[in-house]
Amino acid sequence: MSVGSRVRLACLALGLLAAASTAHAQFGRRVLLSSFVATPERFDGGFQFCRVVFSSAFRGDGGSWNVDFPRADINLSLRLSELTHTPVSMDPGEEPKHLLVRLTDDMLFHCPFVMMTEVGSARITPVEAERLRQYLEKGGFLWADDFWGSYAWEYWLTQLRQALPAAEFPQVDLEADHALFQSQFVVERVPQIPSINFWAGTGSTSERGADSAVARARAITDRDGRVLVLMTHNTDIGDSWEREADDPRYFYEFGPKGYAFGINTVLYALTH
Repeated sequence: MSVGSRVRLACLALGLLAAASTAHAQFGRRVLLSSFVATPERFDGGFQFCRVVFSSAFRGDGGSWNVDFPRADINLSLRLSELTHTPVSMDPGEEPKHLLVRLTDDMLFHCPFVMMTEVGSARITPVEAERLRQYLEKGGFLWADDFWGSYAWEYWLTQLRQALPAAEFPQVDLEADHALFQSQFVVERVPQIPSINFWAGTGSTSERGADSAVARARAITDRDGRVLVLMTHNTDIGDSWEREADDPRYFYEFGPKGYAFGINTVLYALTH
């Protein structure tokens, strides 16, 4: 890593540490999901983190749609508002107005950016696939994060290809010279970020051993090269946002890398 990159990440870490000191107490309470369901009146023109609610398949490999929810959604939105000029929608209590949406909801088309986590378990129906394709072809952006190993990859790709057939929508690996890696911070590689529990128990970053040894950023694009779907495989970037206040050792090791990649991704999604 270059000296400039180390300095930028160190500054990011210091800023995040000051903000994270109150996060655990602030967001540790019980969440009522109905208060986050996307409705027309809940959109106000600012950036809102939209998380996709999906059904899990028995033969998949992963958790449910709500892994990292809601703290990851809240914390990334807060840091985006603090570290960029992006207008982030806030409620009267100055908390980000993040939202939940299904692929069949009309409200999906109000979200320029949506995120799915633990996609190794996601089940996409034919109706959902058609709606997802419409959303992406109209300019939407999907980020799929937190799935590990070859089985989860193949399973997710089978689900996604219902919406975006390989003959029409190529898959590419994103390297460090791609614009996404430089939207705000200079990110030199995809960080491999394990869940905090796995890391605390093993000290390792690869949750599936040799089968998930390398973290990758892959994308599905249209024929003009526009990224429709970003897939961060063999890494759990969302956990670095969710768990920023849980363990200072985990935060220092993974927080700045996760936020740098996350902020870059949102900025790229909103500007391309």
